[in-house]
Amino acid sequence: METLRYVYEGKRKITKRAHIGVVASGDLEILVEPTEETKAIVTIKTGSEGFKEVWEAVLERFFIKNEVTGIFTINDFGATPGVVGLRLAQVLEVSEHE
Repeated sequence: METLRYVYEGKRKITKRAHIGVVASGDLEILVEPTEETKAIVTIKTGSEGFKEVWEAVLERFFIKNEVTGIFTINDFGATPGVVGLRLAQVLEVSEHE
């Protein structure tokens, strides 16, 4: 099990908690909650070790585009970069509109 942590500057605050996805083969869950920080704080727990650079690329793309703040907890069970991007977009949608 590998734990990765990242911090990104943000401008738009997430105002509601949200949860999307499940921890199952080829998938992941993302939990997000508001913070008073002007940062996004991301913690990833994954059973797939050795993919740090891939995670960095996917997360950087998302946070540069969306500039959101919040505490993001990602529990991964071998999701592909496409699934990670999809789940990040979904959790942002849920946190803003539900």
